[in-house]
Amino acid sequence: MHGRKALPANLRGPSREFPKLIRENKVGEATFLRGDVLAALEHVRPKSCDLIVSSPPYNIRKDYERDNKFTFDEYIAWQDTIIAAVIPKLKKSGSVCWQVGNYVKDGESFPLDIFLYDSFKSRGLKLRNRIIWKFNFGLNSSTKLSGRYETVLWFTKSDDYKFNLDPIRITQIYPGKRHPQEKKGRSGLPSGNPLGKNPGDVWEFSAEAHFKESLAWDIPNVKANHPEKTFHPCQFPIELVERCVLAFTKVGDTVLDPFVGTGTSVIAAIKHGRIGVGIDKDVSYLKLCKERVKAFRRGKLGIRPIGRPVHRPKPTDKVAMRPLEWATT
Repeated sequence: MHGRKALPANLRGPSREFPKLIRENKVGEATFLRGDVLAALEHVRPKSCDLIVSSPPYNIRKDYERDNKFTFDEYIAWQDTIIAAVIPKLKKSGSVCWQVGNYVKDGESFPLDIFLYDSFKSRGLKLRNRIIWKFNFGLNSSTKLSGRYETVLWFTKSDDYKFNLDPIRITQIYPGKRHPQEKKGRSGLPSGNPLGKNPGDVWEFSAEAHFKESLAWDIPNVKANHPEKTFHPCQFPIELVERCVLAFTKVGDTVLDPFVGTGTSVIAAIKHGRIGVGIDKDVSYLKLCKERVKAFRRGKLGIRPIGRPVHRPKPTDKVAMRPLEWATT
């Protein structure tokens, strides 16, 4: 390919020339491909990825979805096609983290993780955990309970998969707890791990006091005052992807996001010494991805620190005080 840089080892072209809809953009250990996801995936080598992590469009008419006005059945069929295309890119020891929410039509909720489960299972993948991501803010409803969680499905391609517990351990609630006297060989010894406890499949990254109340991955969603906020309407928080990267890959592994959006997954990957590959069809989003990666390299990218407790206002803070207008309510 005269005049072009050689593709990274984990990428390939099916022909001597890129189709016009595909462009390779490499920044450090970050590679971005522009184009339709199925066409762009043709440039990713089979069995080259250690983790595929993504939050695909939910078919709820966001700006980036308006080209595809699917019915619900068409949307599930489309997702099945994408899943079929990404699985061959996964190594035998690889994992998939597919983050989804609920599709709502005429007031009825359709949990997407349930509808998409068979797309992975029927192709030989095994569900290891159904992880709940809990957040405090979102759209408020007056006709039902407001939605405050989404789901991450963690699948593995085989039983030979990577799982790193130590980087994701959380603080012991009762570090002084000991084994009972009748415990053979462990009698009277501390029962916990000094590095922390296994967070379980419903994770909490908030303060210890809040942990006792709610076992959930409590990570703020990206709203107006979030340090990572861009013009994307449904932005993925970096911290959520970091946990997947740390738990299911090792340094030097390749992380692929077929719907990269603002580059969150790629940034999480390169932050921890992995190789990030992202796909998107929107030129403005890919431009933003490259700008965010460059800002990260310069130490100028606003990122919410991993593990920071979720902010809880003090009772004396003005925003936490009952308004005078509510005095008669």
